[in-house]
This record gives sequence, structure tokens and C-alpha cells, in this order.
Amino acid sequence: MSEDQGAASGTSESVDRDGTDDREPVDEGRPDEATTSGEAGNGKAAGDGSDSGKADDDGKTASDEAGEEATEREGADSSEVPPDVRKYERFKKMDGAQYDRVNEFLRDRTYITAREWAIARLCADFRTETGVEMTKIGENLPELVPFMTDTYTPQAVNQARHSFEGKVTKAGATFLYGAMSGFFTAEDVDEMMYEVTEIAKFLLEVEGVDLDVEDELEAEERISSVMREVRESSQRVRGEEVRCPECGHVHEVSGDEDPGE
Repeated sequence: MSEDQGAASGTSESVDRDGTDDREPVDEGRPDEATTSGEAGNGKAAGDGSDSGKADDDGKTASDEAGEEATEREGADSSEVPPDVRKYERFKKMDGAQYDRVNEFLRDRTYITAREWAIARLCADFRTETGVEMTKIGENLPELVPFMTDTYTPQAVNQARHSFEGKVTKAGATFLYGAMSGFFTAEDVDEMMYEVTEIAKFLLEVEGVDLDVEDELEAEERISSVMREVRESSQRVRGEEVRCPECGHVHEVSGDEDPGE
């Protein structure tokens, strides 16, 4: 599904700075379950015109009965939530967070939106042997992620996941090109790696991942090692030949010569 397709019908319009659709479905006006015809605003028990504080034959007042009915509804709603959704512990550190604040934080530091971040994580966690449980994710989105307030259609879930994957691919290509192009020194690349690693670790911690110090240091060393190999390989590639983009002429470049000169 292309990124410019609508996330779901009845959504509020909000377009990201890079043109990606970042819309969150809005409530289309569900009826208030707490009120029914003839009962709203009169302070009386339904049907008999008696005062709400007056007890019935069983010694219960109308307000007692209303409270019991509300409790029963809440119990029924809770039983409809799948067990794996109720036990889902990701994003619990963000209880009370607002979508706009989370989105602003991400957009200042990454290319992804809060919607794409949350749904990409859910798609990874709710993947089965036959695929991703798009319907379960969409229907239970507010239960799974504190800063998501509305449900999504399976199509909207798929669109957000596709958007996340596309942005990660583009960001990866941009970074690797910068690292391989010779525009930055080895020290510059190390500094960038440190900064982006810190942001990535923070997001993982917010999701509820406990990072062991030893594992963290090992991962950083492995990443740095890979980046050193990438840089060395790119230097050899750039030193083997340089093709002029204007005439197509290929000329040799010595290993000590700066490609930018």
C-alpha cells in the first residue's frame, strides 16, 4: 500500500513535514452507553417515575442498580480484550503521554512518527507464523499503546508499517552514503554513531527493554567495528577508479589522494 493512501475513513487530516500521511482516526461519535432514552438528566429510575434514591422491593436504590449495570458492562468489555493484549507491557513507561508530545520528540530526532513507531513495534510483537495480526493490533490499539487514543483499520496498520519500513530504508541509505562518500572523517563517523546509538537505546528503554551494560557495550563495539570495515572498504572502492559523471572517463586515484581534490 502506498504511503499516500488514506490511513482510514473518518480520520483527521495531518500531514508530516516530509509529505507522509500521519493521521490518527478520530471517534466518529459513539452513543453514550451511560444514558438511554427517557433516563438522561431526570434523576429518576427508568420506567416508574420514582425518585432515584428510593429503594425497591429488594432494598436497592436505582443508583445502586445503575452502578451494578456499569460494573457488569466494564467486566464484559474487559473480557473482550484478548489475553495477550491485556498482558502487553510495552510503552507502559509512557502512561499519560500525549500523542503530539511523543510525535514532536521523534520528529526532532528521527524520520518516523509516533504512529509509525508504535505500530512497527506492535507488528513485530504480534507476528505469527502466518503473518501479522493486523486486525488485533488495530482494534486494540488504545489498550496497547497509551498515547494512541483511537482504533485503526487493518489497512491503516499496514500503511503505517509500510511507511516505517520505507523511512528506515531511506535513512539507512543516507547514512551509509555519508559514511562511505569520504565527506566525513573516521572521527566524524564515530561521533555520529555515538549520537544515533544513544537515541536508539533511549527508544528501546521507553519500550520496556532492559539493556544490560555489558551487552550494550558489546553491541556498540560490534557496530563500530562494522562501520570501520565499511569505511575501509569504501576507501578501497573509491581508490580503484573514479568515473567522470560528465564524459564517463575513468581514471585511477592513488590511495593517498583525496577524492575531493
